[in-house]
Amino acid sequence: MGMAPDTSVLPDVLPTDRLLANGKAVPGLRAELRRIPNLRAALAVAGVWAETIAIVVAAVWLAHPVAYVVAFFLLGREIVKFNILGHEAVHRTLFSNKAVNDFAGKWLLSYHAWVPFELYRRGHLDHHRDELGPDEPDLDLYRGYPVSRASLRRKLVRDATGQSGWKILKGLLRGTRNERTRPVALRILGTQLVLLAIATAFGRPELWVFLWFLPWFTLWRVLNRLRAIAEHAGMERSSDRRRATHQVRQSPLARFWLVPYRVGWHLAHHVDMGVPCWNLPRFHRELEASGWVTEGYTWPSYRALWKALSSG
Repeated sequence: MGMAPDTSVLPDVLPTDRLLANGKAVPGLRAELRRIPNLRAALAVAGVWAETIAIVVAAVWLAHPVAYVVAFFLLGREIVKFNILGHEAVHRTLFSNKAVNDFAGKWLLSYHAWVPFELYRRGHLDHHRDELGPDEPDLDLYRGYPVSRASLRRKLVRDATGQSGWKILKGLLRGTRNERTRPVALRILGTQLVLLAIATAFGRPELWVFLWFLPWFTLWRVLNRLRAIAEHAGMERSSDRRRATHQVRQSPLARFWLVPYRVGWHLAHHVDMGVPCWNLPRFHRELEASGWVTEGYTWPSYRALWKALSSG
């Protein structure tokens, strides 16, 4: 038993006058969809940094336990946003200039969010070349669904209590002993030391621990799992990407916590990974207009999908 949709909701309607047989747009439309809005990306990068700093400053200024708890959760969300923008840079769809794109991806979005940009790019592109195939880097995260409710609860508890984060952290520390991974591991650890030094310079080293390290170590792991299983859990290797990727109707709450910057239109992203996140809703509408994406294929909410994923 898996989660791949029934063929009755996967009509064979391609190609059309606007979409090719593989779902990608015809050349003229594809060029429009793949156009990278550099100013918008720059504002997004600046914005996520401004939000992060503002949350920390507000928590310190208010100096109330509730303010620190709220900041903890909001900074977990900011780590989501750093990772999503870093994901765009991995695809070289954040900035049109490759050097600017990779610099921002590494030093403004990934290293301080504990992501080994170069290694992630290599593995993530394997994910796109053959979703759920033999080289799928996240196969352990996706397979075996639907699981029981108790099983999913255990996974989320491991995430929330730092058990999953400890595995990631141990892997990063081990990476310093491997010649191939040492450079990026040291960049990440060095960046964290800089952040800790900045907090220490203001006389508050605990801010790095409680408002940066711990949200990544716990809350980020929960949010990352919930998003990831909503993308591919229980699906199957297939040339039809609708059988490898879930599609979920987007809501404001989900876009706030889980899938910012329009990345929730995940099927469109897998049909053409060269389309920037800003243009995914437009591309998705093309897929719907063609009849290739149907109501029966689309999950009504993330909650409904998570319920189905934990019904085993």
